[in-house]
Amino acid sequence: MDLSPGQQKAVFVLVVVVLAALGYWLILPKISHSHGAVQAATSPAPSVPASSGPGSVPASQVPQGATPTTVPASPAATGSVNIYSWLPFTQQGLADAAAVTVKFCADYNTYSYTEDASAYVGTMNGLITGQLATTLRGLYATPGVAKLRTSQKQVSTGTAVINSLRSFGPSSLTFVVTATQHLVTSQGTTNGSTKYAITLTGSGPSWQVNDIELSTVGQS
Repeated sequence: MDLSPGQQKAVFVLVVVVLAALGYWLILPKISHSHGAVQAATSPAPSVPASSGPGSVPASQVPQGATPTTVPASPAATGSVNIYSWLPFTQQGLADAAAVTVKFCADYNTYSYTEDASAYVGTMNGLITGQLATTLRGLYATPGVAKLRTSQKQVSTGTAVINSLRSFGPSSLTFVVTATQHLVTSQGTTNGSTKYAITLTGSGPSWQVNDIELSTVGQS
């Protein structure tokens, strides 16, 4: 339907009014927000009461006549956590067990073709349990092994270093150890190393080795 010139003029005025109202509605919030931001930027920051130190109570909050107190800092805040309080052994107990482990591994790889089984195991007295002592005597005296040791005039010297603490319980510890061997025979000299899992039983300063096996045994 065609509009008359008067109607067209009325519609044009109405469109202008609507656009002007829409523009005012869009611009006004921005002006209000900007004004609020200026006020926030120029407002002074609230003052914070000074503290006399960590954990102290501000003097303004202390009742009249009372003495200001200081709350002790927690262990976590000071960084003085003692992890051994969570474990079934002390730091000294762990060091004692480690010393037994290193000494045992060195003796395990130290022997001479002139020694019999009792002499060989005798060097480990106090370091190993009776059950392990019996096992080691049997292995050392195995006919084939003993014959080879004698025929080659083997003389071995061992050393050891602990790699890690694999597991522990209320009365047991298992270390992963690298044991090295310097072997001199009638055919020459060789050097080698093997990783073992060494398990000890005991507590406090008293520890004994009760098992030795390759570190890969039982590991997926």
